[in-house]
Amino acid sequence: MADHPPETGHPRLPTDTDNGLLLIISGPSGVGKTTITRGVERSIPGSVFSVSYTTRAKTEADVEGVDYHFIDHDEFQELIDQDAFLEWADVFGKRYGTRQKWVEEQLARGRLVILEIDVEGAKQVKAKMPEAFGVFILPPSEEELLRRLQSRKRESEELIQKRFAEAQHEIREAKACDVYDRFIINEDLDAAIQEAIMHVKAARIAHGNRSENAPS
Repeated sequence: MADHPPETGHPRLPTDTDNGLLLIISGPSGVGKTTITRGVERSIPGSVFSVSYTTRAKTEADVEGVDYHFIDHDEFQELIDQDAFLEWADVFGKRYGTRQKWVEEQLARGRLVILEIDVEGAKQVKAKMPEAFGVFILPPSEEELLRRLQSRKRESEELIQKRFAEAQHEIREAKACDVYDRFIINEDLDAAIQEAIMHVKAARIAHGNRSENAPS
């Protein structure tokens, strides 16, 4: 018999299932992880994308609650003090975090909850939720990654080199830590999206089977 999802204070819906899965997708800046993440979200029914809280300034292109939840530094610190984050990180002086309560509620609904976070955040998540499934997106080569960063023409060469150095470190850290279940090389974007979908679907089936076989 499948385990019942934890009580969240919400009535069970007809669409609720017991095979919720937490998916972590990471990769260095410029590798195409956001496009791959959105491809997975669109292709797998019951997927929800976790919208991070951030202290970075909202731009004209940003939509509150869609791109981020924008809060100030004091509000973010208050949530840290309340242990409200599943993970949080300081990235180039701006803070980003994932609310744990929302994730748990969505998992209880049987959703595929997608977190697009960095390696340090992924370590925090795995420590709290070791059943999470981790995917790391790799470039075909470091040279190609640098070319992609430069081709965006959005930043100075100094900042591009800083991001490239950070990317090299993140790749090494991802390979060394025990967080990621699959590494996907994004040489062809469509192929990378399909590979990610295949692995996530398989992981969800395996997770559901484990739930069904767990003691009631």
